[in-house]
Amino acid sequence: MSKFWSSFVKDLVPYVPGEQPKLAKLVKLNTNENPYGPSPKALAAMQTELNDTLRLYPDPNSDLLKQAVARYYGVQGNQVFLGNGSDEVLAHIFHGLLQHDQPLLFPDISYSFYPVYCGLYGIKFDAVPLDEQFQINPADYAKPNGGIIFPNPNAPTGCLLALDAVEQILKASPDSVVVVDEAYVDFGGETAISLVDRYPNLLVTQTLSKSRSLAGLRVGLAVGHPDLIEALERIKNSFNSYPLDRLAIVGAAAAFDDREYFDKTCRRVIDSREQVVAQLQEKGFDVLPSAANFIFARHPRHDAAGLAAKLREQGVIVRHFKQERIAQFLRITIGTPEQNQALIDALGDL
Repeated sequence: MSKFWSSFVKDLVPYVPGEQPKLAKLVKLNTNENPYGPSPKALAAMQTELNDTLRLYPDPNSDLLKQAVARYYGVQGNQVFLGNGSDEVLAHIFHGLLQHDQPLLFPDISYSFYPVYCGLYGIKFDAVPLDEQFQINPADYAKPNGGIIFPNPNAPTGCLLALDAVEQILKASPDSVVVVDEAYVDFGGETAISLVDRYPNLLVTQTLSKSRSLAGLRVGLAVGHPDLIEALERIKNSFNSYPLDRLAIVGAAAAFDDREYFDKTCRRVIDSREQVVAQLQEKGFDVLPSAANFIFARHPRHDAAGLAAKLREQGVIVRHFKQERIAQFLRITIGTPEQNQALIDALGDL
């Protein structure tokens, strides 16, 4: 049936998400989902919205949510863009802001959707190697480019780039869009949104999937200069005029307004992460410094693929990447204290 495909489709290499196993009893530490549920206020807002008005289209601009995001970050509504998860937001960014003659720059070890989007939109790219400690070196990005994108904290390493280092990258490429992908920033980082009024080339993306426990709702956002946001709105309105449904708009807005619950659950994850890091180090693991809701660890005497397979036999699933530089690392999501203990117990048995 491939005779009906457009010519570019056969060359695409799609993104492969983490496994979503069907077995209920597994301890699932492979997809960086939050172990704590969404804000009760978000759930209540969605239940209230579950009524006859679902026959009507949602607000195409999602103004209720834009204003909630703007309030939270102290920006204007016209500096906020919304989409179905940050992956859709990133797709519009690649399509509308990163297609240029010079190559797009991003780390060689990074979110594996970036090269997928480059393939989809025909964008040349240059994967910039992380240093020996798996850190981003800002000086490596001070060269001709058609744009720069990197996660902060990086994924899958979890390593954080300080805000002054982000500024170094911005200053060195004033004529390029610099996208800081902050999917995990709430677990120990400092958002670059505080810089958007000073740097018109800065665009910050975030998701409600991780720190606000709404991965099943699909809500993402970008914050930046109104000119950048307008470009994304033009793309969105040429692609999908009603991206967020009524439940997503009210639920996400309530999640942003419930700061107390957000702060409490983020703190729980951070505390658990530090505990798991200490326990793994006691077992001889090397663990990269993490500011995310996961850790990246390797053991000098055990093959990572073998460890992942043996953990699975014990009912614990973690993520293993085959990319050469990181083939001996495991990415382990921070779960509830009980899930984390199951991981440690399984490693003890091995």
